[in-house]
Amino acid sequence: MTEKRASIGARRNPETETAVLDAAEALLAEKGISGLTMEAVARRARAGKATLYRWWPTRGALLMAVYQRQKRIAGYPDTGTLEGDVRGVLDTLFAHWGRPEGRIFRHIIAASQSDPDVLEALEAYRLGRLESLSVLFERARARGELCAEVPAAEMARAVMAMAWLHLLVGRLDADTAGMARTLVRGWTAR
Repeated sequence: MTEKRASIGARRNPETETAVLDAAEALLAEKGISGLTMEAVARRARAGKATLYRWWPTRGALLMAVYQRQKRIAGYPDTGTLEGDVRGVLDTLFAHWGRPEGRIFRHIIAASQSDPDVLEALEAYRLGRLESLSVLFERARARGELCAEVPAAEMARAVMAMAWLHLLVGRLDADTAGMARTLVRGWTAR
């Protein structure tokens, strides 16, 4: 019988958290999303299932935690122009999604279509990403570059939709400069 890691109470034990995320990452690499179960992760990480459920209440939440850990994108660029910022976002995302650790995101979106836990975790992630993307448009508005009547949240949603569409159809080689130009045309002040 393998010994479980010691608990440090309600706080997360960094060693256990790392072991759990490492185990989940390894299971994803070996077996895909369907092979990621809380039981398998707990067993491999030598952690209690109660610990996993306390920190990540669903398999979907754990899956998104692994993705976010691998993503390692600190923030979006500030190029001084809205078009440049949107292109920078697309370049950053497409580069990440083209790497092995980024490819899992397409599978997360697919799994969310039939797994309510993954859908819930993906929706929480999406809302957070929309909020951070909205910053680009608020900066453009502050520079006087953006039409005042166009809502930043809707523009962020359009950029996200364009990016996710290209991920899902396997077109990460698209012309991001052209995409950015198309997306911001009509939004910027004349």
